Amino acid sequence: MNIGIDMMGGDFAPLEAVKGLQLYLSKSVRPANLFCIGDEAVLTPLLPSGFPARIVHAPQVIDMHEHPTKALKEKQQSSIAIGFHLLATGKIDAFVSAGNTGAMLVGALFSIKAVPGVLRPTISTILPKLNGGTGMLLDVGLNTDCKPENLNQFAILGSLYAKTILGIADPKVGLLNVGEEEGKGNILCQAAYPLLKENDRIRFVGNIEGRDLLFDKADVIVCDGFSGNIILKFAESMYDIAQARNVHTDDYLSRFHYEKVGGTPVLGVAKPVIIGHGISNATAFCNMFSMAEKMVESDLCGEIARSFHA
Repeated sequence: MNIGIDMMGGDFAPLEAVKGLQLYLSKSVRPANLFCIGDEAVLTPLLPSGFPARIVHAPQVIDMHEHPTKALKEKQQSSIAIGFHLLATGKIDAFVSAGNTGAMLVGALFSIKAVPGVLRPTISTILPKLNGGTGMLLDVGLNTDCKPENLNQFAILGSLYAKTILGIADPKVGLLNVGEEEGKGNILCQAAYPLLKENDRIRFVGNIEGRDLLFDKADVIVCDGFSGNIILKFAESMYDIAQARNVHTDDYLSRFHYEKVGGTPVLGVAKPVIIGHGISNATAFCNMFSMAEKMVESDLCGEIARSFHA
């Protein structure tokens, strides 16, 4: 298994990326073959002698605030562009970056492309449940405007992810809405509800209100990316508030810290692409590498392709 890492992506790269690699290697029983993509002159002094990774020289960096499409076109020797080239040509099995999110999404959509049958790939976030379980919400920002058919496909993608990666045998799917009753909500929700209800590839449990997100009513909750991103940013603030109020010992609130997950995969593209938070630290990078490893081992992308082909 070969995993490519954008060593130059993120506010604290490459140092935190190097620390994340060391942490990953110390924890993994059978670590993947690592391809460190970045400026060789910068990376070589940071990597210990004999470090079990291959450096792939990438002299350019796409900065966080650059226009994604323009930057990928003009910076062919950037760490993100080279990473996608290696992934598209089969040199690596998964690509991880905490760099420019827009460039990562553009690269995933145009270099790797969507699985045939997937109308729009999506990104998700983990929802820590109060009972100790884990749920997920999607979309959380990739598709701010959606059609009912998109939400229906998000439900399938989320269910496959929940089964394969989260280990939930029969995930319950809910539609984020302003009321529990069928017929509630805006035009999108009213049109999506019957599609989800008739979808025999998921276990649809109906509408989910905002107050139910962190409880066990559903495992996979679907919504448009506009609503999902607002919820994601609000959830992230819960950890910051806990820290500000010196609530350091609450195990549940600590699960809202971004580093616990590390990154999120782009669901619906043909190969594993993991996008991390721009402020990723060593722990977050380590968890991103573990996520990439799990996606390759489980063949989630293959499961998605087979599901949509059927």
